[in-house]
Amino acid sequence: MTTLFVATTGGHLAQLDKLAQRVPPDGTALWVTPDSTQGRSLLTDRDAEFTHVVPGRSVSGVLRCLPIAHRIWRNREVTRAISTGSGIALGFLPYLAARGVECHYVESAARVTSPSLTGRIMRWVPGVRCYTQHPGWASRHWHYGGSQFDCYAPVPAHRDRRGPIRVLVTVGTSNFPFRRMLDQLVRLLGPQGELSNTTGSTVEVLWQTGSTPVDGLPIDGVRYLSGPDLERALSVADIVISHAGTGSAMAAFEAGLKPVLVTRLHEYGEASDDHQGQLAEELRRRGLASYRRDGAVGVAELTASMSWSVRRVDEPSPFSLLPRNERSGRR
Repeated sequence: MTTLFVATTGGHLAQLDKLAQRVPPDGTALWVTPDSTQGRSLLTDRDAEFTHVVPGRSVSGVLRCLPIAHRIWRNREVTRAISTGSGIALGFLPYLAARGVECHYVESAARVTSPSLTGRIMRWVPGVRCYTQHPGWASRHWHYGGSQFDCYAPVPAHRDRRGPIRVLVTVGTSNFPFRRMLDQLVRLLGPQGELSNTTGSTVEVLWQTGSTPVDGLPIDGVRYLSGPDLERALSVADIVISHAGTGSAMAAFEAGLKPVLVTRLHEYGEASDDHQGQLAEELRRRGLASYRRDGAVGVAELTASMSWSVRRVDEPSPFSLLPRNERSGRR
């Protein structure tokens, strides 16, 4: 028996990694994800297959997954499949469910009030059990099994404030550029910027810029950080400023940091929709992140974030998967 874990990169894969630790094991495990620095780093020493990227709303990308799903089902005796999305889930779960595989689709924790397009499609697929990570929109169609954010709690920090302030700025792994965020932070974090002038400390910044062009900016950015490099950067950071992506936020939590979040906006071509605002509000409500809905990041948010840490809950409850003979309701 084999459990197949399948997710796209970024926050979806990060969530699935944590989710896999909270579900009962069922035979061996095989991971499928698009080929990326994050995936190869995270899945080192695990049984994994790296495949093509499935772009958003790409029917051809989904269809290219079908022969891969068939080959894995035939050769690995897959009996259970679990996915946190996004589009790659459509290339695997419907096919595997039709073959009698026990399939579970867990909507991203970033979807605070309603499902994604993938989720809205998956909810109608026979044999696929669907889950939300937010009880507020659980229903007979969407089972609440728990939340990734239940694993974390805010606590007061006791950091040594001597020496430079080390800041990690990250735009995550999204294919959408986020120049607006970098433009603002260059002024705030520069050698003569507001943070340095207010605190009287030197500010050292590591810029992770992803697909965002940085021409004309006075920064020396790194497009993508490997898992170990990101962990090292987080281990010495005093402040994390991040786009409001689930994977980036969870990486900060794992390092004990309360991130300052900036939301991507659809109107500026920074995301396919505005769900990051919902996520940022939810994390702010839980006390796990700082977020200003009505304006740009300021020094107050940065200094306040250094006064708090985030710890892992010692024994998070298991993620509750529906039994094999049950499934989310269908109309």
